Amino acid sequence: MHLGRTTLSKFLIQQLDGIEDARDLGALLVDVAAAVKAIAAMTAKGALGGYLGKVDSANVHGEIQATLDVVANDTILRTCEWGGLVAGMASEELEAPYAIPETYARGRYLLIFDPLDGSSNADVNVSVGTIFSILRHRAVAAPTTADYLRPGREQVAAGYAIYGPSTMLVLTVGKGTHGFTLDREIGNFILTHPNLQIPADTSEFAINTSNARFWEAPDHRYVTECQAGRSGPRGRDFNMRWIASLVAEVHRILVRGGIFMYPRVTKDPAKPGRLRLMYEASPIAFIVEQAGGCASTGRQRLLDVAPTELHQRIPVIFGSRNEVERIERYHADHDAGTDEPFVSPLFNERSLFRPEART
Repeated sequence: MHLGRTTLSKFLIQQLDGIEDARDLGALLVDVAAAVKAIAAMTAKGALGGYLGKVDSANVHGEIQATLDVVANDTILRTCEWGGLVAGMASEELEAPYAIPETYARGRYLLIFDPLDGSSNADVNVSVGTIFSILRHRAVAAPTTADYLRPGREQVAAGYAIYGPSTMLVLTVGKGTHGFTLDREIGNFILTHPNLQIPADTSEFAINTSNARFWEAPDHRYVTECQAGRSGPRGRDFNMRWIASLVAEVHRILVRGGIFMYPRVTKDPAKPGRLRLMYEASPIAFIVEQAGGCASTGRQRLLDVAPTELHQRIPVIFGSRNEVERIERYHADHDAGTDEPFVSPLFNERSLFRPEART
């Protein structure tokens, strides 16, 4: 029954052929997969294992941590620190990079991760996940914070796990994006979704409309045009989705297409974006591009953005290429002052999403 199926280990042997330090990179990805299995078991137990609810602590962002945030973070650190494969790690839950204990050898890679993306959804049994990114560390000395601050195009691997009806691991090593499903009977990840491809066109978008009053004009324009449907300039109806769990959003787009938007907002100038560049945006952008999609800030390719700080936030738009490129054109036209205000035939002057007139 199980013979002939491609396991994660077999897949990595094939995919990493010819890549520098392939054995160590493959071993590190297997370690990450082992941590994912442990986290999957904890999320599946939920209240039965005492893993739901909050703890009496906040992370570096001032957010009250969920119990699963803490245990997932510790699980990844403990699983990956001892094997001599990483030179250091950085977590969304930690203020500074994690230094490998002196009792362990340092390796060739830097592991960056969000241990439990969407953790606020765990209590209501909505899919959550783990996001990770791997950079090569070429220096002999222990890494400093500056060693982590590199654009996403320098990633050698990235991926995410989604803990839903089944546990899946989706990853790329720069040779396409591939999905694996955890077979709990044998404890292995099995290749089930090879060469995932995002359709270039879509009629489905995901955005949190509660922030509409803080959007920039090009983002207003795009969403309003989609809402106008077949009676508007797009000439077809669109569906809107919003799960508020990034891994669930990107997984849906990888499987059936779509576009995800968390655009720049004016509510807090110190936080122009919601998502973290290093822990969320860069790895997801790598995965999306390798699946034929596009990932942007609205003005720039996400993988070209160089971080200036460890926990930097950034606007994020990704998914079906033609829709992302349309939004980029809207931003370029707006910045050049050549765009025209869009008036919705559906909402007219009463639209909740119509941007304020520019002065």
